[in-house]
Amino acid sequence: MRKPTVHDIVRVSGYSLATVDRVLNRRAGVRPATIEAVEETVRKIGYVRDISAANLASGRIYRITFILPSADSSFLSSLRAEVEQRQTILRAERVELSLKLVPQFDGKALAKALSELSKKTSNSIVIVGTDHPDVPAQIARLAAEGVPTLTLVSDLPSSGRLHYIGIANTAAGRAAASLLGRFLPKNTPAKLAVMAGSLKLKDHRDRLKGFQAVLEAEFPNVTIVAVLEGQDSEDTTFKLLSRCLKDHPDLAGLYSLGAGNRGVVSALKEAKGPPIRIVAHELTTVARAALEEGLFDAVLHQSPYQEVGACIRLSKSLIDGTPFDPADAEIRTEIFLRDTMPPETSLGGREKGTG
Repeated sequence: MRKPTVHDIVRVSGYSLATVDRVLNRRAGVRPATIEAVEETVRKIGYVRDISAANLASGRIYRITFILPSADSSFLSSLRAEVEQRQTILRAERVELSLKLVPQFDGKALAKALSELSKKTSNSIVIVGTDHPDVPAQIARLAAEGVPTLTLVSDLPSSGRLHYIGIANTAAGRAAASLLGRFLPKNTPAKLAVMAGSLKLKDHRDRLKGFQAVLEAEFPNVTIVAVLEGQDSEDTTFKLLSRCLKDHPDLAGLYSLGAGNRGVVSALKEAKGPPIRIVAHELTTVARAALEEGLFDAVLHQSPYQEVGACIRLSKSLIDGTPFDPADAEIRTEIFLRDTMPPETSLGGREKGTG
């Protein structure tokens, strides 16, 4: 049996081809009763629209804008590189990716960047969520224009964003605590430190929350003696951790939950103290080398390749008004030890990490 066509909708509904076309393409100037009647006919005859053909015929272009932090961390560099690589690859598929950079942890700058966008510039927007009172207002303004906002890596659940793409950060923090707790001697008092980037970011707060919850419930012998915010800066992280190691020469472990691993490695090598147990995030070149040298014990990883791909697929579904699988936005947290590291070229796709 042949597939139902637009002409079948015209024949069964009794409306003109122009009216049916306006309903299918969600154009203005059609009465609600007419829209309902045409859509009922679509359901009745089982018409399935060929979105690709319709987009080609109408000349539709998917304009997706990424607003990412400009910081020089390995992970953020790989996120930006992934967007830049796809700018050329997807042009043939009528997808135009734009990349705007803002200072890391600067919610005011993020709000300003959002204020410069509109339906004329973007069909969908992807941001790394940073708390600031002006950000939800801009997201609401864009939503009123019909432009959805997605959060990537760090969420803003009460901001009006439509979806979050990234790992379950509370669960990642819990996994880090489970690993560190088991790496340390059982039933022996131990001191741990936490190195965050900034607790202004929900992903960093959630990782810390999950980490603390598991330690309190399962490892009462372990005490967190310092929660540091290195701003994902090599220099700031180095200074803060160096001071912490001097203040606590018996420090037994560290959870590096942000992107400051270069500073962590530099501080450990400079201190030349007894080895401590370390769980970090993102299998960049620096983290890989630290695993190989035995400085790090485990690394939790999320794939920029998978995350950017999910953002693009979800944006296209939202623009087209087609169903999507919510599970596609859930990025798996991978855990790597020294002996389980994959080749650099197979890290969830293309990315290798560069810092």
